[in-house]
Amino acid sequence: MNVWLVAVGMLSGLGLFLFGIQMMASGMQKVAGDKLRRILEVLTGKPVIGVFTGILVTILVQSSSTTTVMLVGFVNAGLMNLSQAVSAIMGANIGTTITAQIISFKLESIALPFIGVGGLLNYFGRRRIYRYMGQTILGFGLLFLGMITMSQAMHPLRENAVFLNQLVRFGKQPLLGILFAAFFTALIQSSSAATGIIIALTLQNLVTLEAAIPLILGTNIGTCITALLASMGASLSARKAAISHVLFNVFGVLLAMIFLKPFTLLILESAPTVARQTANAHTLFNVLNAIVVFPFFKYFIRFINWIVPGEDVTMDMGPKYLDKRMLKAPAAAIRACKQELLRMANMARDMVRESVDVFCKLNRKKIPHILQTEELLDGLEKEINLYLQELSQHSLTRQQTTIVSGIMSAANDLERIGDHARNIAYCSELVMEDKLQVTAMAKQEVYSLFEKVDDMMAKAITALAEENVQLAREVIRQDDLVDELERILRKSHIDRVNRKECIPSAGVIYLDVLSNLERVADHSTNLAQVVTGEF
Repeated sequence: MNVWLVAVGMLSGLGLFLFGIQMMASGMQKVAGDKLRRILEVLTGKPVIGVFTGILVTILVQSSSTTTVMLVGFVNAGLMNLSQAVSAIMGANIGTTITAQIISFKLESIALPFIGVGGLLNYFGRRRIYRYMGQTILGFGLLFLGMITMSQAMHPLRENAVFLNQLVRFGKQPLLGILFAAFFTALIQSSSAATGIIIALTLQNLVTLEAAIPLILGTNIGTCITALLASMGASLSARKAAISHVLFNVFGVLLAMIFLKPFTLLILESAPTVARQTANAHTLFNVLNAIVVFPFFKYFIRFINWIVPGEDVTMDMGPKYLDKRMLKAPAAAIRACKQELLRMANMARDMVRESVDVFCKLNRKKIPHILQTEELLDGLEKEINLYLQELSQHSLTRQQTTIVSGIMSAANDLERIGDHARNIAYCSELVMEDKLQVTAMAKQEVYSLFEKVDDMMAKAITALAEENVQLAREVIRQDDLVDELERILRKSHIDRVNRKECIPSAGVIYLDVLSNLERVADHSTNLAQVVTGEF
């Protein structure tokens, strides 16, 4: 047996398999309208809906790891609480078994036709929906081609006594098989790929069901590593979500080990071939695990909070104060809009502060929260505008009409401030990814400009809240001072570049940060002008 050829064949097949999954998932997401993040965000407090949402999203992205990382990100940003995340994780574990079910059928004959049809649709499709469908079909074909390649590469292993003895050992010592599969899955960070390799082994009759089940159980533990990595350095709530994923899967594996014999007998009756039985074991394990834990869901959440103490912090999604029942009372509706506007303003100010902190301290942890808050600001601006448009259908006085116009203008400015904070966060990512050196003096200058801009924002928000015209005029006067400071800092930067104290690539990003902060000051001035009536 040529070990080198087996290894190359395995790696080639695995590469095709992973690329196929990635392409198929990308196509399916685009066909679905790329609404997955929104689907997860609007989870209600009912765990059963969370489970089905987790299943749906994972089927579309073809990766429980991707879903759990998204969930950890939402929890870290405060957009989802622990209960919602855990219920969706339970669903994600079930959704990821769909891939195993698909590849367990002997559909090798359709691999090449799918690649051909998918490739032609992707290349010649005039409408985007056709190209996305072609991408999905092409990914499906590549996935099966990868399975065929892996399966054929493993054929010589039938005659390798060392390999066969090791597989027999997994059947006799299930714990060893679980640990091996968990380590391998954690290494490649894909339970679908690990499961695909196990099924490829069964297609060559190299693995019995008794050996396959411990390996399948191990993949469910190993897949937790992705969520754990995503939670490193994240908020307490995000760490709780990642740990709940680990404990949920470990609990299921322990339960399966206790009832291993009846579980194996049940799987033996589920299908005629070992490949199908292995896929069924993967699905049934996750379904039964969810069914067993679900009645004790509240206690499981309490247990997580007990072992990882601390208060969860969540951010209300969507408008908090807008109530359509108040539309019949324009004065009350306008007050509600002002409250929502002030909520937006404080979030926008926090975003700017966090983005500058990311740039000056290269603190990557806050970037997910900044991006999620920016999306929330976008949504709030739309909700406020729609609410005010409905309000405009009612009888309003001339003064109320002016106030409504001012609120709409202010909401737009706050949304734009969020965009500039996001831009600064992106600049920080470029600095970190390209390992650029921003001088201490440049960071100090950025912070000095930020302090002036933050003072303007604070005064503008206070002026809005108190309708303080005098304070609003002070904000407008400060805008000239910020413009002058930005001009001075730009000149100072050019001098540093000429003295070769700063590299040009980092300097471009520095100037971009200054420009975004100056634009935040401009929008703060616009907020003040709403108060003075000069908008």
